[in-house]
Amino acid sequence: MDLEDLGLSRQELGYSGFNEIGTSIFTVYEAASQEGWVFLMYRAIDSFPRWRSYFYFITLIFFLAWLVKNVFIAVIIETFAEIRVQFQQMWGSRSSTTSTATTQMFHEDAAGGWQLVAVDVNKPQGRAPACLQKMMRSSVFHMFILSMVAVDVIVAASNYYKGENFKRQYDEFYLAEVAFTVLFDLEALLKIWCLGFTGYISSSLHKFELLLVIGTTLHIYPDLYHSQFTYFQVLRVVRLIKISPALEDFVYKIFGPGKKLGSLVVFTASLLIVMSAISLQMFCFVEELDRFTTFPRAFMSMFQILTQEGWVDVMDQTLNAVGHMWAPVVAIYFILYHLFATLILLSLFVAVILDNLELDEDLKKLKQLKQSEANADTKEKLPLRLRIFEKFPNRPQMVKISKLPSDFTVPKIRESFMKQFIDRQQQDTSCLLRRLPSASSSSCDHSKRSAIEENKYIDQKLRKSVFSIRARNLLEKETAINKILRACTRQRMLSGSFEGQPAKERSILSVQHHIRQERRSLRHGSNSQRISRGKSLETLTQDHSNTVRYRNAQREDSEIKMIQEKKEQAEMKRKVQEEELRENHPYFDKPLFIVGREHRFRNFCRVVVRARFNASKTDPVTGAVKNTKYHQLYDLLGLVTYLDWVMIIVTICSCISMMFESPFRRVMHAPTLQIAEYVFVIFMSIELNLKIMADGLFFTPTAVIRDFGGVMDIFIYLVSLIFLCWMPQNVPAKSGAQLLMVLRCLRPLRIFKLVPQMRKVVRELFSGFKEIFLVSILLLTLMLVFASFGVQLFAGKLAKCNDPHIISREDCHGIFRINVSVSKNLNLKLRPGEKKPGFWVPRVWANPRNFNFDNVGNAMLALFEVLSLKGWVEVRDVIIHRVGPIHGIYIHVFVFLGCMIGLTLFVGVVIANFNENKGTALLTVDQRRWEDLKSRLKIAQPLHLPPRPDNDGFRAKMYDITQHPFFKRTIAVLVLAQSVLLSVKWDAADPVTVPLATMSVVFTFIFVLEWYSGQDYKHLNVGEVTMKIIAMSPSGFWQSRRNRYDLLVTSLGVIWVILHFALLNAYTYMMGACVIVFRFFSICGKHVTLKMLLLTVVVSMYKSFFIIVGMFLLLLCYAFAGVVLFGTVKYGENINRHANFSSAGKAITVLFRIVTGEDWNKIMHDCMVQPPFCTPDNSTYWKTDCGNYAGALMYFCSFYVIIAYIMLNLLVAIIVENFSLFYSTEEDQLLSYNDLRHFQIIWNMVDDKREGVIPTFRVKFLLRLLRGRLEVDLDKDKLLFKHMCYEMERLHNGGDVTFHDVLSMLSYRSVDIRKSLQLEELLAREQLEYTIEEEVAKQTIRMWLKKCLKRIRAKQQQSCSIIHSLRESQQQELSRFLNPPSIETTQPSEDMNAINQDNSAQPETSSQQQLLSPTLSDRGGYRQDSADTGKPQRKIGQWCLPSSPKPRSHPGSSVNLRSGGCLTVKTVGCKMNPMSDAASCGSEVKKWWTRQLTVESDESGEDLLDI
Repeated sequence: MDLEDLGLSRQELGYSGFNEIGTSIFTVYEAASQEGWVFLMYRAIDSFPRWRSYFYFITLIFFLAWLVKNVFIAVIIETFAEIRVQFQQMWGSRSSTTSTATTQMFHEDAAGGWQLVAVDVNKPQGRAPACLQKMMRSSVFHMFILSMVAVDVIVAASNYYKGENFKRQYDEFYLAEVAFTVLFDLEALLKIWCLGFTGYISSSLHKFELLLVIGTTLHIYPDLYHSQFTYFQVLRVVRLIKISPALEDFVYKIFGPGKKLGSLVVFTASLLIVMSAISLQMFCFVEELDRFTTFPRAFMSMFQILTQEGWVDVMDQTLNAVGHMWAPVVAIYFILYHLFATLILLSLFVAVILDNLELDEDLKKLKQLKQSEANADTKEKLPLRLRIFEKFPNRPQMVKISKLPSDFTVPKIRESFMKQFIDRQQQDTSCLLRRLPSASSSSCDHSKRSAIEENKYIDQKLRKSVFSIRARNLLEKETAINKILRACTRQRMLSGSFEGQPAKERSILSVQHHIRQERRSLRHGSNSQRISRGKSLETLTQDHSNTVRYRNAQREDSEIKMIQEKKEQAEMKRKVQEEELRENHPYFDKPLFIVGREHRFRNFCRVVVRARFNASKTDPVTGAVKNTKYHQLYDLLGLVTYLDWVMIIVTICSCISMMFESPFRRVMHAPTLQIAEYVFVIFMSIELNLKIMADGLFFTPTAVIRDFGGVMDIFIYLVSLIFLCWMPQNVPAKSGAQLLMVLRCLRPLRIFKLVPQMRKVVRELFSGFKEIFLVSILLLTLMLVFASFGVQLFAGKLAKCNDPHIISREDCHGIFRINVSVSKNLNLKLRPGEKKPGFWVPRVWANPRNFNFDNVGNAMLALFEVLSLKGWVEVRDVIIHRVGPIHGIYIHVFVFLGCMIGLTLFVGVVIANFNENKGTALLTVDQRRWEDLKSRLKIAQPLHLPPRPDNDGFRAKMYDITQHPFFKRTIAVLVLAQSVLLSVKWDAADPVTVPLATMSVVFTFIFVLEWYSGQDYKHLNVGEVTMKIIAMSPSGFWQSRRNRYDLLVTSLGVIWVILHFALLNAYTYMMGACVIVFRFFSICGKHVTLKMLLLTVVVSMYKSFFIIVGMFLLLLCYAFAGVVLFGTVKYGENINRHANFSSAGKAITVLFRIVTGEDWNKIMHDCMVQPPFCTPDNSTYWKTDCGNYAGALMYFCSFYVIIAYIMLNLLVAIIVENFSLFYSTEEDQLLSYNDLRHFQIIWNMVDDKREGVIPTFRVKFLLRLLRGRLEVDLDKDKLLFKHMCYEMERLHNGGDVTFHDVLSMLSYRSVDIRKSLQLEELLAREQLEYTIEEEVAKQTIRMWLKKCLKRIRAKQQQSCSIIHSLRESQQQELSRFLNPPSIETTQPSEDMNAINQDNSAQPETSSQQQLLSPTLSDRGGYRQDSADTGKPQRKIGQWCLPSSPKPRSHPGSSVNLRSGGCLTVKTVGCKMNPMSDAASCGSEVKKWWTRQLTVESDESGEDLLDI
């Protein structure tokens, strides 16, 4: 087909399209605003392949309109939370609902001082009798007035249009209004009489009531009836809020602090006025443009842009009027205003509402405790379906004891009666053992203590046992040692041991460690009197306040422990109740009351139902879980059981089969589609039978029907089974068979039950139903007020003849010619003598097609459509044109309240409920920062950056170039330059395309060289020598996600270059453009702010995956139902060849359009078409082209509320949550980005294999290398260093530790756990740190004792050497005396004396002990001169002596040389009696301490370092 260019100008073609880069940006922004995007997609479908248009526009809406646009809301919310502190004094602090009936006044007391005294404003101050005052304050009177208000509202809502000839002034509704007005006037007079006028008007509620009384009294005047005073009548419905305390509290929470919301409303109104005045001055002179001729028109146009409804039409009309020259400037003006109004201003309303829903910090902590108590209470009772067994008499199972030596008949004894005597002693013993050894362990619960008191004999026997005495001795020793350690720590903190050192900022690890040490010392009160001597009065006062504060914290700990004990008791009580039911009722926990509890068939069914994939491997030595290569795939396979995986696959296949169904290809008449139906029913029957036999149906603890998901499974199965057995051949419209087919469309919801994460989405959706219900009531109240007002003012006034030239109804008859437009997007002008195309139609006097205000029902429907900001411009124009311009205020006020407050209130409530379900709503500021920090640490990964080459050769210089910031900026500039090439269309027929593609090829080669130059030198660093053109990246490069993305884009670029020179067609040009776009996204990772936003979007997509899947499943259910209900509806205004329900695929596209709100109300009205505008057929629904009025109303309204108001707002909540992870200042962050980056660099130095794990002994070197806020000063915080090292050792029982293990330990040590951690996590962390302190203290004492024993042994050896030398000298003297002088005697050489001296000092320095870590203050360590032989020298990971010549042996000791130069001294006992006694004494001391503290034998000869 040949296409002809009409030669239309830019103004005639319109300013939407993709012909130039400017127009393309303008069009993308229009589509991202979700206004008019669907018509652009339909135009693209007519010109390009359908899949390309769908893919482009749907991804555009998803990323720009749903993700990036919601990032603005997150930015505004976080920014508003920061600047709120600056306006705290103006806005006031948050407060809860307080009674308006009391106030506080200053009164002077007897001493002359002033004090605040509460005064009850409802106190009788009037002159009414006491009986009337009592009646006025009674609840009966209050409920009577509220019931009368409700009746008045019902009467007002019953009003409707009765025709033009009906006299409306004195009908029954008018008389009822007069009666209610008199009643409420009497109520106001009674309250004034009882309270006095001053006391009456002091209440805000009474002021509002008085205003309504005055307004409604004027309203019943005949000349003012059905006028603007009708507002006062319909506003009575606001008084019904007092009926529900929850609704009243919610309204006060939102609108009570009126300064913030009121200030924002005033700011919005001021902005509208200013921008309307500016637009009036700019466009009032433009011809053929009537939107800005007057200020009211300009105001309505700018307000229309604010609501986004038809804002593109306002802008297009203005662009066409100003001409092609000024069109870009005008477009920028409107886009900037729209950007500010819709993204910033509306986000401010959401931020204010969220701030109003926020609680105080203290109130959050209180609610945390209350919530924990409530959870403990709810777990105490069994479900009602299990408690029903308590209503039946007990029939316990009996056992017969037959193996007792007795001649008498042994009666049957209850099994539980025998077990209690067997278990009681074990429980009491374990309870006592847990209580005695530890001072910090919690006492036994009440039931166990009562059991000990009952059995006094066993208790006394246990207390008199040797083990109890030894346990108490250990407890006393442990307590004394802990007191000494705390006193020493406190003394070191208070002493001047740090004098003489330069002032240095302490790290956060050191600060938090000292806070914890001080807190524990004050809490336990160790040596407080001795330490406090010599202090000043101010210091003592401060210490006393700290002590009081920590004692309060100790009381909080006791409360937390009580809650935990209460939870444990509740769980134990549940188990006891369940065991009692299991024992006393034989039918308990029996599926269908038939299958036994331990029957083989039931056990087989349990194995089949609960079998799941588990690929996690544990280390047999350490017990740690090993990381597998494909652990993400394994986690996905182990997400659900095998049976659930089979049913997920079967359900998906069944849904795919349902996708092929249509009104013209029905499952009843298509055997191929019935196969999937039979398969689904058969598999689901097998699944339910297995689960029922394994877990029971209803009256079992793990029954199939134990929640809403089980009910939904049974319902879906029954519907499918009934439909399969029935299979109706003829399905009339609006019949039971059609309803059954609609219910069959709920089949995709089975996946919600099968996948745990999908169940979590449903729980998050419905757990906050209370607040969503309250918001719905408020919006319905608002709609009812305006609907009642609209009925009384506009009923019957909106009808008009469809011929615009006819004014009266009598003349509205005959036919007339109506003109039509050739195209909605083209601005074609008629040539001279040319007429518009049209056709003849009959004249009809009727209401507008889509709305009217003849009764409250139609008015509510019209206002609901207006509340969604769709179609309100048409309502406004019709009311202004047919009733009067002054009534345009009505619709503007409703839109402002509904849009600015109503819809943003929905967004705020959904976000607040999402935070509450995730447990973040009640978190304090510090706790929320801690949760954000943990989430950031999960995302953080090692750098895996290869080190710089050691030499300064060519490779090192090239490495420096590739890692230089200037090099990276240059590459970013080149990427931008290559992206600019896409600003011109690449057309194969255009000669300009070839040089553009060639330039892109050059850029691609530059990037290839850049990548290989940057990466190949990384290759060389790990062992490769030569550079290869095509090579695989190393493992270190592959572990970085950004490097993987760069490799992918580079590979695609190389492939494109090859295809480009080989083919040179339109597809290669398209591929080249895609490669350039992909490379453009690599810039986002090279800038901090862009990286933060990109991370927010990516993490939000990852975390919202199941929410998006849930939205798709709901959309799929509605699509299947839409095919059944509206598959054959005739084409109308918006139901056309592009948008219809003829198949499931087209129905999905229509519903996606409705999700964006694009003319959803017009589609609904097209599906409501009824005779005589359609052809009905009562035999089958697929032969008629009529719609379903009630079905369309429920179908479209429910879909729009669930998807647009709730599900999409869940996306906003996820984006807000994820944005807070990355958007925080340095002051707000517990660990800043610089700290994390520094840790990554240090980890990269220690992890030389780039595996993400390191041995435990390397942790000490990693901690030594840390600097800045994570630095550990070994002179000041050696104990903290040992605690950290031991925590890593005990994590995996000495196994390797990962990157996140060390980072998590540092994060815990760098925060104040009392402020940042929640209750359960705080208790677990404190218990862990206390255990670490105990173990480190024990190891310290063991090492100190070992060193003392070494010194004793060294002194023994030295004494033996002296005695031996004296003995030799005596023997020499004796031999010299006895022998003649001619005999030569041999004297010991100098070398031997030196060896003896070395051996005498060797026990202190030769042996080696592996401590938690070598420290800077170690004596005999690496600070000694390494040149001295026989002294230890530092090596990586160990401490060892250097190699030395083999010493000569002597009788007193034997010296052996170990591998690596380590010396071992074997002590030989002396033969002299005094020294042997000392040696035996030392050995006895050593054995005693070995028994007490389980110290290993010291025969290894390892040396000790100073502690």
